Amino acid sequence: MNQQDISKAKNPDMRGSLSAMRRAAAQARKIAIQTNTAIVIMRDGKIVHVSADELRRQADTGDDPQDI
Repeated sequence: MNQQDISKAKNPDMRGSLSAMRRAAAQARKIAIQTNTAIVIMRDGKIVHVSADELRRQADTGDDPQDI
């Protein structure tokens, strides 16, 4: 299912799932910055470790990626 399909799903939980995943990702980035730990994401089909320093830079520039 792609983003457009999810927004048109009959199930209200499915329709809200993309927003919930984005909120969870934002919270994970925030906690990683607070605890000075890296997060692991998929970017361009590859597993990538993103350091807390990089997360801070992204937050400072408003360049938070939507990797979901």
